[in-house]
Amino acid sequence: MKIRSFLRLCWFIGGLLLMGSFPVHAELMVDITQGGDGAMPIAVLPFSALGVPSGSLSPVIASDLEGSGKFVVMPASRFPEQPFMPAHPDFSLWQQQGQEHVVIGRIVQGSQSDTLYAEFVLYDVIQGREVLSERVPFKVNETRHAGHRIADLIYKALTGERGVFNTRVAYVSASGDGNDREYRLLVADTDGEDPKVVMTSPEPIMSPTWSPDGKKIAYVSFEDHAAAVFVQNLGSGERQKVSSHSGINGAPSWSPDGTQLALTLSKDGSPDIYILGIVSGTLRRVTKDDSIETEASWSPDGRSLVLTSDRGGKPQLYVVSAQGGEPRRLTYDGAYNARGVFSPDGRKIAMVHGGDGGYRIGLMDAEGGDIKLLTAGRLDESPAFAPNGQFILYSRKDSGHDPLAMVSIDGRFKKNIKIKGGDVRGASWSP
Repeated sequence: MKIRSFLRLCWFIGGLLLMGSFPVHAELMVDITQGGDGAMPIAVLPFSALGVPSGSLSPVIASDLEGSGKFVVMPASRFPEQPFMPAHPDFSLWQQQGQEHVVIGRIVQGSQSDTLYAEFVLYDVIQGREVLSERVPFKVNETRHAGHRIADLIYKALTGERGVFNTRVAYVSASGDGNDREYRLLVADTDGEDPKVVMTSPEPIMSPTWSPDGKKIAYVSFEDHAAAVFVQNLGSGERQKVSSHSGINGAPSWSPDGTQLALTLSKDGSPDIYILGIVSGTLRRVTKDDSIETEASWSPDGRSLVLTSDRGGKPQLYVVSAQGGEPRRLTYDGAYNARGVFSPDGRKIAMVHGGDGGYRIGLMDAEGGDIKLLTAGRLDESPAFAPNGQFILYSRKDSGHDPLAMVSIDGRFKKNIKIKGGDVRGASWSP
């Protein structure tokens, strides 16, 4: 086998080699490894239900806020008081405890037996005023999601940014060895709770990616002993095989309007970028070169794609018009830059940057320039922006374990999303 062909093969199967063997019933656990500077002190009191404390909502809200790196949540053991709505807090007591904000809430019955309402007030105890007052409806079996929605509202009120606690992540898990090996595609809350199996296969599953409306996932499956791209509806479970050409079918990426997928195909020779119409099935070639062209990701306006290419000799990021044309090189810093993804506002690109014996998550302006390294791991990969653009989800190697991890775009806050008893790969953040 020629060296170039061997490198090409390694590049495309590298994700499979890294997946290893790990349990199907992987439980995600959040572990904050580096706190954010200037985090705001806040207390989330237990919500009352029928006049008594209820612990069903406040732990979810507190965990979400603490896990964002923007807040320091006061332990319940330090609460100087515990008022219930409609009472309001004694602002002087909370000021003495060094708090800036306090959340008080209650759960009330709705007009229908299966509907509840979470009513809450966010107070600024320094200024002695209400900041936010909301009433969130939820079903009895949706308590955690109600907590995530409340945390999103509080986060937005105090930071001005969209909260992303009520979004989800998709990831791949596997178990067993040899003929008993099984792969699963799962979807879970961003805190790792409520995991649901989307599909299972005895062959590898790779590259899950969400549709812009959050209702579908595109992914690569080898279930027929050859790579094919599927689109699966999460609500109905219905799935469609959309690409099964000879050779490579990989790296699906949704267009911002949800009507097209950018794919890596090798049906005409070397791997190149193609755009597939989901409904029409039409296929249009974007790049044409003897080099490897792969891992295309759409800009938010749908006009261009960032991709990885070795046309300059080593993997680097390029940008090309979605209509085709000559790609323009973006990265020159280092011998390896790959897996580029645009931020939701289109101003930044995250990537995997190789150098100094490791692979780390980097960030740069979308027009090019210097790369800022956000992580310091040995093997960090597969970056995915949060919908608000403030965090990047990625996979990492860590002393034999492969946790997911999250880093803020300024690099100041980091946390692992550990998997109890196993590893995950190929995570993607929902809209």
